[in-house]
Amino acid sequence: MTEDSQKQLEQKRLDEVVSKIKISQNRMEENIQRAKEDIEGINDTFHDDVHVGLGDDYISMDSALSIHQQQQMLNERNNSWQQSKQRLGVLKRLEKTPYFARLDFEESGEGRKETVYIGMSSFTDIDNQDNFLIYDWRAPISSIYYDGNLGQVEYDTPDGKQNVDLFLKRQFLIENGKIKNYFDTQETIGDQMLLEVLDDKSSTHMKSIVTTIQREQNKIIRDTDSHLLFVQGAAGSGKTSAILQRVAFLLYRYRKNLNSSQVVMFSPNQLFNDYIEDVLPEMGEQNMVQMTYLQYVARRLPNVTVENLNQQFVDNDNQSKKKINQFVSDIRFFNLITKYSELLGKSGVSFRDIKRDGQVVITKEKIEEIYYSFGDQYKLSNRLDATRERLLKILNTKIGSEMRSKWVSEAIESLSKEELQTLYATADQEFKSNDSEQKFLARKIVTYAYKNVRKKVLRNRFFNISNNYINFLNMVPKLVDLSKYDISNMEWQEFVSDFNENLRNKKMSIANITPYLYLYDLLLGKHGDLDMRFVFIDEIQDYTPFQLAYLKFNFPRARYTMLGDLNQSIFTKNNSQSLLSQVQKMFKSESTKVVQLTHSYRSTRQITEFTRALLTNGQKIEPFNRQGDLPNVIVDVDERNALNSVIKQLHKNDEQNDTTAIIAKNLEDSVSLTEKLQKMGEKVTLIKSENQRLAEGNLVIPSYLAKGLEFDAVVVWDASKDKFTEDEQQLIYTITSRAMHKLTISAIGELNQLVKRVPEEFYEM
Repeated sequence: MTEDSQKQLEQKRLDEVVSKIKISQNRMEENIQRAKEDIEGINDTFHDDVHVGLGDDYISMDSALSIHQQQQMLNERNNSWQQSKQRLGVLKRLEKTPYFARLDFEESGEGRKETVYIGMSSFTDIDNQDNFLIYDWRAPISSIYYDGNLGQVEYDTPDGKQNVDLFLKRQFLIENGKIKNYFDTQETIGDQMLLEVLDDKSSTHMKSIVTTIQREQNKIIRDTDSHLLFVQGAAGSGKTSAILQRVAFLLYRYRKNLNSSQVVMFSPNQLFNDYIEDVLPEMGEQNMVQMTYLQYVARRLPNVTVENLNQQFVDNDNQSKKKINQFVSDIRFFNLITKYSELLGKSGVSFRDIKRDGQVVITKEKIEEIYYSFGDQYKLSNRLDATRERLLKILNTKIGSEMRSKWVSEAIESLSKEELQTLYATADQEFKSNDSEQKFLARKIVTYAYKNVRKKVLRNRFFNISNNYINFLNMVPKLVDLSKYDISNMEWQEFVSDFNENLRNKKMSIANITPYLYLYDLLLGKHGDLDMRFVFIDEIQDYTPFQLAYLKFNFPRARYTMLGDLNQSIFTKNNSQSLLSQVQKMFKSESTKVVQLTHSYRSTRQITEFTRALLTNGQKIEPFNRQGDLPNVIVDVDERNALNSVIKQLHKNDEQNDTTAIIAKNLEDSVSLTEKLQKMGEKVTLIKSENQRLAEGNLVIPSYLAKGLEFDAVVVWDASKDKFTEDEQQLIYTITSRAMHKLTISAIGELNQLVKRVPEEFYEM
């Protein structure tokens, strides 16, 4: 059969499927309208019943039952409406691109050939629910598309291994219901298919990659055995995309007992969260819980200002802080706090007075006496519970004695009739005597007066967490030999003094907040979030071992997927190279899996060869054979000429419809550059905060906010001599590897030494 006739047959089949998708859409829209009308009807009845009930002195049992039933019906209709709405969104996407692959195979021992089509979501024949017109890419059978070459292929099913003989693998490029192109291939994903997809322009939102998942990515996506899956991937290797597909796969695989609220992803910044927000909804899944590590820890201390990414980046250049920050960020410091908390079982916990209106109700000395009256058999958490219970008893006794105070009887006498009614249990409450009524009202008034005191006890406000942590810091030189970490006692005391001063001003660094919270959690006996099932951590290279240990402490039952590129560490720099070995010690070796992604797909071969030459071990990165221009390096005599060169490059990129990101080293340079370009008439948007949204058009962005993002073209601003130091090799690699199609390096006076080392064959001057 000729290629044209094959294409016609495939288009005919596609038209039939699209027609059935449209019918299914219409039915879904009718379901949504019915559910909407049902919700409105139930709401009307509900309001009538509530109105009738409130008109009487009490709601009858029948009315209460009716309201409860209506609430249940309302919840059911709301769920139905939400599910139908979600499915309608999937059907609308399927209408444009129903599927992207076809497999022809024969199952072992069956003796008959089967054909399946694979798409973003399953779709069955509207007249025969057992006939799958499209299989979800996450279905077991679909793994053949990603893993298998033609011939004998084995794949996993819920019932065990299954063998098939695969004799056709066809890949489609479909747009708006029309077959643009198709390829028959023996390989996982043919190069033609990848080239078509990778030649697309960048966007302010990440796209799904289910059509081009590679074999090594598929192993990551479908892994269900590992407690720790550590993915080390080169820039542009598709690791983040693969991880988002992994989330979608897990939600599909465990859909009966896993929901998106039990999956959390820690991402590098809020910009990145915005960038990936559409990926899961495109596959019909709800987004998981998403936050940055900074957001996670800072929400625990709402009255303290924690340093932002810009301050962290600036601090990271301060050589005097590096040694101590490295020490307090290490796993050994985590273990030190753990051991110190055990000593607190005998003595050393600091408390604060419990006060009401400035007057001490229970002294800190009394609280300490109670706390340490419980024997060594009490763990810190049990000791806390027992202390709290004893404090509440003391409070109840004080309430009892306070009831006889003069101010209480005066308060009762001054109550209006309306105020009295609010204190009584029922409108017609009766008492045996005036005395019993007085006691009842006195207890109500005093209990209310002590309400905030009781709240302080219940919320453990009698702990002086600041003093506890500072006491620990002062003890550190007695617990560990600081000289082993090249830290003098004087340097340590200066660090403690600075910490204390910052805390008084309600400020804290990101390096300090995690140990501070960890000691607090140990004192409170916190056990972490036991419901969270999967934790994903992106850009792992910029986490410290302490932060990772703290996350594991907070999500003790979860399985972890950590991903990043140890060559792109902006904040931890060279310390990131030992991160993998430290992380692996937190998990059992038999449940740990490390996957290396060495193929880089984002950039052209020319850009990838240039960026890997910036690294000492860059030879491990394998470029994809997508051709483009050599990166161009421009060295100007002064800033004015450099600005003109950048503008000229912007205009060239605009002519090619390429969106350009001009990436400067820090925020100060980004702000200054934006102002100068705008004065020269250029339309550029400054991204200065992680809370901004990525705008359309050309951008100026500091390096630490560009992590995880990609752009058609990148201009590196001011890669001049000494602008990037020797230990910032990974930073300049991160910046340059954001480029998909074009890369320009701009320098003033003399080119930076890190770029000079790149062989001249990899760029144009």
